[in-house]
Amino acid sequence: MIIIEKNEGTKIPYSANNTKVTFNDDLTLNLASREQDWPVHIDICYDADRALVIGAAAGRAYVAEIDIPARQYTEEEVDAEMQRTPIPLDMDTVTLTLWSIE
Repeated sequence: MIIIEKNEGTKIPYSANNTKVTFNDDLTLNLASREQDWPVHIDICYDADRALVIGAAAGRAYVAEIDIPARQYTEEEVDAEMQRTPIPLDMDTVTLTLWSIE
């Protein structure tokens, strides 16, 4: 995973396991299930009660942003037809941007 620290200060604790990212041992996202044929951007925020929420509309302060690149495929000719097979998400291509939580 590509990690970017947006500003100075303490960042939210997180862990990554396979294609799942967990923030503060509270909110877990399976990024493979959110992958699409186009780039996907996910905002993680604190709400007014400092609970983690997905989406800036529900949030009051940014905690992190996740950018998942468009799904990749392999193409193979099968019985004179091209068959596309999705390649599993490569977490090395995902960008996690962390914001200060102070």
